[in-house]
Amino acid sequence: MTDTRFAAFAAAFRALVDGATDEATILSGGDVLLRDLVARDDWLPEAYAAPDPARYRQYLLYRDPGSRFSVVSFVWGAGQATPVHDHRVWGLVGVLRGAELVQRFRRDEEGTLRATGAAIRLSAGAVDAVSPWIGDIHRVANAYDDRTSVSIHVYGADIGAVERATYDDAGQAKRFISGYAPLEPLLP
Repeated sequence: MTDTRFAAFAAAFRALVDGATDEATILSGGDVLLRDLVARDDWLPEAYAAPDPARYRQYLLYRDPGSRFSVVSFVWGAGQATPVHDHRVWGLVGVLRGAELVQRFRRDEEGTLRATGAAIRLSAGAVDAVSPWIGDIHRVANAYDDRTSVSIHVYGADIGAVERATYDDAGQAKRFISGYAPLEPLLP
């Protein structure tokens, strides 16, 4: 059975997207909604928080009927991390349990990817935003080497179907489509 808090969150996010005229409005209003959702860690079924021993997992929780946004849980096993990657759409990340380390990158004048300062730590309850307009290239890692961390992400598309890119140390792009771990969405 779907938790009523998550169902209410999805409905409120649909209403936000329905009424928004720009990305800034979605990111601002969505930040408030996501902070409220991740403020309590008592609603996500354990199946959607199960780590994989080899790599992080992405579970689809909800896909807007028009694919205007999707909500996923990211599950990080102990010490797991992403490569440097982009999103190509707006996104919000709310940490539900544990903590994440986020290292942001930008292209310099020559097109080389450069870290933009030290990695930041996002602890449970924190929300972060990404977007091609504000910066959407980063590397994310579980802040813990001995336990699982879980974050809830909302993206401005069906993120599992968006062609994106990872970047090697030289900044060369390799295209990918992430897909999802094999579970039915939490909400239809």
